[in-house]
Amino acid sequence: MLPALLAQIGLPLLVKAVGGALSGSDNAVAKAAGSALSKLDAEIETGRLTGTDLAEANRHLEAMAAQAAETDRAWLDQVNRTIRAEVASDDAYVRRMRPTFGYIMAITWAAQMGAVAYIVAVEPDKAGTVLNGLSALGTIWTVGLSVLGIYVYRRSSEKQAAPINGPNPLSALIDKITKR
Repeated sequence: MLPALLAQIGLPLLVKAVGGALSGSDNAVAKAAGSALSKLDAEIETGRLTGTDLAEANRHLEAMAAQAAETDRAWLDQVNRTIRAEVASDDAYVRRMRPTFGYIMAITWAAQMGAVAYIVAVEPDKAGTVLNGLSALGTIWTVGLSVLGIYVYRRSSEKQAAPINGPNPLSALIDKITKR
């Protein structure tokens, strides 16, 4: 998305914005890059860099943006094919992966919270250290719970959709019982 935006903005504005930002940096390499971009900006403003040169640079920028977009499309296509293959799979483990992950997350969370509660209750002098350590796990829990949330959301939408593999076995059992 960023390359496409840059391609639309054009080289002169990009050179001016990036050059100005880098020139104010404390880093020597960034400052040198900012200086070089400022010189390029001066070339553009004085007309020594022709419109043809700018058009060619913009064309290259647009080509890079198109290539990046194509890479993103190919990546998303591969992810979608993988997800579709998982859904269509008859392998029991593939179908049970989401619940397994959910149970693992629940057991892990319960064990962690049980350990924290135990330390706070039995050894309160160590509670601060344990709670600081617990806060350091926030990112990993965010990732795991986000994945679990997506799993639950997708499973809910699958349940609302028409059954893929024929009638619901529970519905078939209920039908059998009620027909007797």
